[in-house]
Amino acid sequence: MRRRTGAASIAANPVLIGAATILVVIVAVYLAYNANSGLPFVPTYHVRVDVPNSAGLVKGNDVRIGGTRIGLVSGITPQSHPNGAVTAVIDLNLQTVAKPLPVDTLVIIRPRSALGLKYVQLTRGTSSKTVPDGGTLPLAQAKPEPVELDQVFNMFSDPTRRAIQANLLAFGNGFAGRGADLNFAIKDLDPLLTELGPVMRNLSSTRTDLRGFLRGLARAASVVAPAAETQAALYRNLDSTFSALAGVTTPIQQSIVGGVPALATAIRDLPQIRPFLANSADLFHQLQPGINALADAAPDLADTVRIGTPVLQRSPAFNARVATTLKSVEAFSTDPLVKLGVNDLATAAGILEPTIAFITPAQTVCNYLGTALRNASSLLSEGGSNGTLQRFSIIAAPSGPNNEGSPSSAPANGGSPNNFLHSNPYPFTGAPGQPKTCEAGNEKFIPGKVVIGNVPGQAPTTLHDNTKP
Repeated sequence: MRRRTGAASIAANPVLIGAATILVVIVAVYLAYNANSGLPFVPTYHVRVDVPNSAGLVKGNDVRIGGTRIGLVSGITPQSHPNGAVTAVIDLNLQTVAKPLPVDTLVIIRPRSALGLKYVQLTRGTSSKTVPDGGTLPLAQAKPEPVELDQVFNMFSDPTRRAIQANLLAFGNGFAGRGADLNFAIKDLDPLLTELGPVMRNLSSTRTDLRGFLRGLARAASVVAPAAETQAALYRNLDSTFSALAGVTTPIQQSIVGGVPALATAIRDLPQIRPFLANSADLFHQLQPGINALADAAPDLADTVRIGTPVLQRSPAFNARVATTLKSVEAFSTDPLVKLGVNDLATAAGILEPTIAFITPAQTVCNYLGTALRNASSLLSEGGSNGTLQRFSIIAAPSGPNNEGSPSSAPANGGSPNNFLHSNPYPFTGAPGQPKTCEAGNEKFIPGKVVIGNVPGQAPTTLHDNTKP
């Protein structure tokens, strides 16, 4: 009999069984790994949507229409706009059953659980124009804007949230272990509901106009709403005020008892006081500029008072001693000879004015007097125990014809390179009509040329500082 070598032989081969098992495991792992991105070889409908922000959405979250999962999120990309705003572009891989989507389809990102899981909800529109494969739903279709759970919680302040926590804890403790009492309460609701029927009929009657009453309350609330915080602050301040007044009730009662005579006195006396108050108001209005000026002068006035106080304390004795001096000054000022002397001084000042006007610039600009005194001091700066000596040195005369060291028949014009006449008999001294220049001793020396008078190109400033003694 021949042996069968078909399927039985393959099942008997452990190598082939192991290879097939490994292949199946690899395919299963691949399919599981790519499950969130869609199964391979399955056609999809790719759509992109613009939303204000991804709101915690992550890659792989569901896309639902009418509560049914029809795809997943394949990518999220931020997009910047010229105005500085940043939005998000979400790539959706949808099943082909959702194809095509109308262009007025609405997009909203909604929470799937309280732990932060999100999904994309699409609400199909009614437009005949559809979004092609790879097309984009614009930002205008991302509405309504979702409200996140943290935004709901953040609308309450920290004290309010702590109060809500305390209330929930108190309610929980209040209901804990009171099942029987709740049963009795529910049992007692039956007569309440029985009697509630006529009341509800009266409220629903058109004659009652409950709707108008509620609308009036709504209008009143809308009017009061802008001032709600102000009213709350008012009640808080009233609480503080009445809390403070609680400890002074006796003085308040006494003030109320004495208030009637005080008001009667005010009615009688205030009309007579009114002119005084008006004059006082006018006085303070006129004093206001001076008071404003005193604000800046207050430190100087304070120093004046601090320094002047001891001076004024010594002034009586000084004034007593000054009386004789003032009498002598008075006698001197009334003497006719003094007037003649003052007139002579005025005449002398008028005569000296041109001379002083000529000399003043030479001194103030060139400091000739200080320079002369400095040079005189330097001239007599050497000496011994018996006194100072005059310093001098002999300068050898230049050589050549018509040199400056001896009488000549013509200007120096030869010999050494510097044997040329340089003379400035009337140098600039800063006098009126001259430039502000101290030229004497500061002339620029021009070699190889006869220079008589002001040196050509002399700068209107000194080459040496003659203004310092």
